[in-house]
Amino acid sequence: MYKLNELSDNAGATKPRKRVGRGPGSGMGKTGGRGIKGQKSRSGVAIKGYEGGQMPIYQRLPKRGFNKPNRKTFAVINLGLIQKFIDAGKIDAKNDITEEALVASGALRRVKDGVRVLAKGEFSAKANITVTGASAGAVEAVEKAGGKLTVTAPKEAAAE
Repeated sequence: MYKLNELSDNAGATKPRKRVGRGPGSGMGKTGGRGIKGQKSRSGVAIKGYEGGQMPIYQRLPKRGFNKPNRKTFAVINLGLIQKFIDAGKIDAKNDITEEALVASGALRRVKDGVRVLAKGEFSAKANITVTGASAGAVEAVEKAGGKLTVTAPKEAAAE
């Protein structure tokens, strides 16, 4: 049986930290193993991407892809979360559940360019939901529960 005070590492598994710049007797004094002068002898050096005058690899490789500047971003919410808020009484399933109602209840922080509903989680409330987007599974789950999920056109971004 081992005792905590008897545990120790294998011989040679650990070695003491090298204490640099602690006098000539240490073998690592004065310049601390950095040689003499120059950028690399100073602190705060960041030349990892430098390849000695050769064109760096990140500049030799071609650029790929495209980022659409006017792409729409949707706030995403799962049906399971909507159900949780209905069960907690924060959302009233009798009224239409709109994007504004989801924000007012605290289920979403902001609408962005619209709200997209995904099918993750259980949904059993008979509710009418009106949002900007929804997955096919979400529409199916709401209709199976006896409700209706209406998808509207996304809002145009405010005057840019």
